[in-house]
Amino acid sequence: MQVFDKLYIGGEWVAPSGPGHIDVVSASTEEVMGRVPEGTVEDVERAVRAARAAFESWSTLPVAARVDVLKRLQEGLTARQDELARTITGEVGMPLGLAKAIQVGTPITVTGSYVKLLQEHAFEEQVGNSLVVREPVGVVACITPWNYPLHQIVAKVAPALAAGCTVVLKPSEVAPLNAFILAEVLHAAGLPAGVFNLVSGTGLGVGEALVSHPQVDMVSFTGSTRAGRRVSELAAATVKRVALELGGKSASILLDDVNLKNAVKRSVGNCFLNSGQTCTAHTRLLVPRALHEEAARLAAETAATFTVGDPFKNEAKLGPVISHVQRARVRQYIELGLREGARLVAGGPEQPEGLPKGYYVKPTVFADVAPEMVIAQEEIFGPVLTILPYADEDDAVRIANGTIYGLAGGVWSEDVERAKRVARRLRTGQVDINGGRFNPLAPFGGYRQSGNGRELGRYGLEEFQELKAIQL
Repeated sequence: MQVFDKLYIGGEWVAPSGPGHIDVVSASTEEVMGRVPEGTVEDVERAVRAARAAFESWSTLPVAARVDVLKRLQEGLTARQDELARTITGEVGMPLGLAKAIQVGTPITVTGSYVKLLQEHAFEEQVGNSLVVREPVGVVACITPWNYPLHQIVAKVAPALAAGCTVVLKPSEVAPLNAFILAEVLHAAGLPAGVFNLVSGTGLGVGEALVSHPQVDMVSFTGSTRAGRRVSELAAATVKRVALELGGKSASILLDDVNLKNAVKRSVGNCFLNSGQTCTAHTRLLVPRALHEEAARLAAETAATFTVGDPFKNEAKLGPVISHVQRARVRQYIELGLREGARLVAGGPEQPEGLPKGYYVKPTVFADVAPEMVIAQEEIFGPVLTILPYADEDDAVRIANGTIYGLAGGVWSEDVERAKRVARRLRTGQVDINGGRFNPLAPFGGYRQSGNGRELGRYGLEEFQELKAIQL
């Protein structure tokens, strides 16, 4: 069992101010696998003071020195990638091989991208008689989720540090162990005291204290849309900058000239990645009405290949969802879909056979889904695909844009130019054409109630900078 009994504040591992602790429960065994402190408002005060005290020296440090720290961070994460992968597989439930490649490999890649970007970034430019300067925004509160815990931390912390900001991190209390390993790596990398601080705890306690703190200049939050609204409300009192990466209900549109078998197979794979616990998951499969029955058959066949089981054995393609709370939530949506009249073609709400323990959910597919159904409107965050028939291209775009979200989407067509025309009509922050690969240098974020601001690449770096015009 991994036990961390101290918080990382001011460059030191310090005892928390209160006696509380949080048990971390393995998604696949339902047993306690670790423990972290339950931080308090007093711990937040200490961490923010440390970050504020470190800001002046860190923000004025030569770029080359910050580059060196990021290089050592990348090296440290690489050296501990096996340990991190096993930890995250335990916390979240993603199969171990995938966890090493995605949950750990992606943060290593993202850190490396900021090593390069920082050396190329233009911190100043001449505009007429003005010198326009990009400066760090200040002390940043980073509040991160449990589904891709290390990646979401690094996607905030690496560019914040690169920009010259200091950080207080509150990781998800459901999957916090990887954050403590990251803190150890940053400490070993020689990060100056106070530049990075870690306070574990709950959203109501530590999270709200950070968001409302007058000495915090910016909040970068990833989580549910409901929680994002609360963050915005609390931050408004001090008019601090807020970057939000929230929920999604992304549509994968299959046009009528599509290679149906390939598009359905890959869309199902996208939906079920990380047991459906991905904010960009293409959970709505939009198909021409004439292809609906064939698409439903192919989706059911594909879902049957997603064997569910122990994520550490690397035999199963689908691990558990994160917790008993999430399992109950997903099952309730499946039952609701049945009551709404959608046709179940794969899966269902029952516990998968042969798995008495673990927060497992059957990979589930619904056909004959109407756009107004709850299962087609709300983010389920589990391995549940909904198939919606459409009449024509305009109808497909209307359905795709017909939710409160706008995070991601996909378009499939043998005619790439046609697919791009449809992609431009989708009100989303990113669109994959024919399964286009994730790009860590491209801007990541959403429209509408999927949030505001962007992460990754130079766009993520610029989120943590203020603009100053010096007239000459």
